[in-house]
Amino acid sequence: MSETYPSFDGAPLALHRAGAGRPVILLHGLFSSAHMNWIKFGHAEAIAAQGYEVLLPDLRAHGASAAPHDPAAYPPDVLVRDLAALVDHLGLDDYDLGGFSLGARTVLHAVAKGAVAPRRLIAGGMGLGGLTDWQARAEHFIALIDRFDAITREDPAWLAAQFMKSQRVDRVAARLLLGSFTDLPLDLLDRVTMPTLVVCGDEDDDNGSASDLAARLPDATHAEVPGTHMDSVTRPEFGRAIAGWLGPADGR
Repeated sequence: MSETYPSFDGAPLALHRAGAGRPVILLHGLFSSAHMNWIKFGHAEAIAAQGYEVLLPDLRAHGASAAPHDPAAYPPDVLVRDLAALVDHLGLDDYDLGGFSLGARTVLHAVAKGAVAPRRLIAGGMGLGGLTDWQARAEHFIALIDRFDAITREDPAWLAAQFMKSQRVDRVAARLLLGSFTDLPLDLLDRVTMPTLVVCGDEDDDNGSASDLAARLPDATHAEVPGTHMDSVTRPEFGRAIAGWLGPADGR
């Protein structure tokens, strides 16, 4: 089931739902969508089977959500503000929260900066290095966008460009969004006190060390699943790891 909700600035953002029960919000990764990261490969279904209502927004400038071309629509930490608006819109006060890659980065920022307060947290495809030095990461993706039409099959960026094409990424909006991300001072991780699952592919070091992130958080469990950053989220073990860690909703 899909719907839209108004964010803090009135931008219409898409929300997909699966299952019924205790709410858990899951955010997708950069240039992806709720469907690609959570629905297509059965993860939302596996979690919903545990008695959860899985709430799956498309991030701003992604999927079926608004992708404005006005720079004013991308203030610092705009995705954190969109997430807080979703929690307020749904009237949630007892829920779980997670994300993959950019989604994980967003939920860690949101909790550490006091924008949201879930009972439990899931950070997928994220390591300690993915929370800092954002400028260099942004420049990498902006360069990809700026030379998008010149990328050939021999280019190391070919697969990333093809993925963006498959997701119909609005490159103007994506470029603006990349400029809205900020670094997270690592001392703020002390505020992420709720139980947290850090789940990452055993060949995934795109965002630094997941085990280092788990060790830095006050109450975290580190789980490995098979795969790289691009394919770990497509494997059933990824959804099973999250569903298993959450456990049956009626037991919480």
